[in-house]
Amino acid sequence: MRDGRRRGLDRAGVGGSGIRVLSDGSANPRARLVLAHGAGAPMDSPFMNGFAGDLAKHGIEVLRFEFPYMDARRSLGKRTPPDPPAVLLATWRGVIGQLGGGEGLFIGGKSMGGRIATMIADESGVKGVVCLGYPFHPAGKPEKTRTQHLETLRTPTLIVQGTRDALGSRADVDGYSLSASIRFHWLEDGDHSFEPRKGSGRSHPQALREAVSAVVAFTRTTDTGS
Repeated sequence: MRDGRRRGLDRAGVGGSGIRVLSDGSANPRARLVLAHGAGAPMDSPFMNGFAGDLAKHGIEVLRFEFPYMDARRSLGKRTPPDPPAVLLATWRGVIGQLGGGEGLFIGGKSMGGRIATMIADESGVKGVVCLGYPFHPAGKPEKTRTQHLETLRTPTLIVQGTRDALGSRADVDGYSLSASIRFHWLEDGDHSFEPRKGSGRSHPQALREAVSAVVAFTRTTDTGS
């Protein structure tokens, strides 16, 4: 794919089953970022399409894939629950292997996709991780945290998070003990999809542009080691 156009790539996948990868970006990208989708929406949701397209304008090649359960939704035409953690982890490992290993990659994703990326980042030797709305706990259950592995994470990580995210607000996160390798970019009044309330004086497009800028800056500073 050249000049910001999108292409679909069919590659040999986990267990030889094949995983379809979407790519946005130039032929000679400044950085390569693999993004996984969240639990409820596919790799080509409006959020994922928009984010990938905007990052591509900044010289970042964005590659997207789907976990087996989401791929099954397409073929079966009905909702299926997310795969067990072992399958999600194996899929991430398989995709990284397909793309030549982690050394030249940033990885991450929306919500669940980003969470699973943080769980295999250290072992994969990737450059960094980008989480777009991290699910620190289930909605309405702040006591059920998903942070234990984040306490020892060594890979440079950016979490872009809305300040009123129901799966981890700024007030929630301030009480966690997290690795020094994790940095945050907070989107004022944003929810789990970065949407602010109408009365906030902010718009969703504004929040998305801010999120894209934060990711672009992270890939640049991480590449230079600053």
